Amino acid sequence: MKLSAIAAIAALGVALSGCASIIKGSSQSIAITTPPVSGASCVLSSKEGNWSLMSPGVVTVEKSKEDIQARCTKSGYQDGVATIPSNFQGWTVGNLLLGGVIGLGVDAATGAINEYPHAFQIPMFPANGGNVAGTGSSDLKPLSSLGKMSN
Repeated sequence: MKLSAIAAIAALGVALSGCASIIKGSSQSIAITTPPVSGASCVLSSKEGNWSLMSPGVVTVEKSKEDIQARCTKSGYQDGVATIPSNFQGWTVGNLLLGGVIGLGVDAATGAINEYPHAFQIPMFPANGGNVAGTGSSDLKPLSSLGKMSN
């Protein structure tokens, strides 16, 4: 009786090893926006690979403990550069109870114990010193031409 109970527990542990890999998977989607513009070309990179998208857009990346570096470009704007953080998912430590060290090892190897934000903003700024098209320096009037304020 004891032997069959031990065998059943061992089989359950093997079956549930890599629980986060099974439940959450080793990849995830991230929605990228580039306020205040759309149509920026973005490249995300990590040791797991490179992914491209046009903003606003959604990209599916491979999970890892490594942060993702992002660069977005659009004519007339400074490049938007950001780091998308990888966050450890504490609940996956529960694998020690069900899947043992093997389960936790599988999840760590596949990146399933990590997660990125599901939505991320990469702000972009005009390249011409803060002037958006149509509001260049020729459109601005000196303060002296606005008239004087009375007390």
